[in-house]
Amino acid sequence: MSAGLFGDLECIGFYANMGTKNIFTLRFVSARRIHKPYLGEGLVGGLRVFSASLLILAAGCAPAPNRSGGDILVIGDSVMASHRASRKDIGSVIRAVLDRQVTNRSAFGAQIRAGEVATRLGRSIPGQLPPGRWNWVVVNGGANDLGFSCGCTRCAAEIDALISRDGTNGDIPDLANKARFQGANVLWVGYYKAPETTTFRGCRPGLVEIEKRITAFAKSNEGVFFLDAEDVFDPPSPELFDSDKTHPSAEGSARIGEALARLIAENSRN
Repeated sequence: MSAGLFGDLECIGFYANMGTKNIFTLRFVSARRIHKPYLGEGLVGGLRVFSASLLILAAGCAPAPNRSGGDILVIGDSVMASHRASRKDIGSVIRAVLDRQVTNRSAFGAQIRAGEVATRLGRSIPGQLPPGRWNWVVVNGGANDLGFSCGCTRCAAEIDALISRDGTNGDIPDLANKARFQGANVLWVGYYKAPETTTFRGCRPGLVEIEKRITAFAKSNEGVFFLDAEDVFDPPSPELFDSDKTHPSAEGSARIGEALARLIAENSRN
């Protein structure tokens, strides 16, 4: 990977060995990406699948903030970040289809309601939105919030904090409204059904409820759009998923990226 592809990079790493945690931060121009870190149903549930001696390594790199804005900005979690090192991520597909400038700042493990530590590790989705004007902000998120905060069960309070029942308040509307205030159209990407996943299986009911509320929010707010990746992954064929049966494969990312590109093209004046 060269710096020419992504420009100046902010790279943040984290590793743990069952009870011993070491955190380090790096800033450098060129970096090697680990593009398939494990995301579990909360920290405890995630660690159960590893033996006590296994090293967990998660690295997230994103382009340094462009404070003057740009054309299309992609932010969110690992669904958006998968395959970025090989230029087969969702943002790269949008770039290729539309022949427009796309910046992808998504990160593995990113959350909408990230705490202080996660934010310092570059895992805050709102923190991925830098100052400046963007024409489009493409965003997803919420699965890691449910996974880390409530283990994907008994998540009613977390869901309400993310977005209220009427779809008017919460961290998700706040993020969308901030992007709109900066001049961007907002395209929220819903999750797809992953029938064979063991990672976020319990999160599905909560995510369906969140996306029901986001749909209502998008319908009542000009310049906000919603695309349900479940409609794109219909049927959810095995070739659309990576080996972890959770993240999109390169083909899956291509299919989502192409659908997003079509929506952007249909609703763009420039």
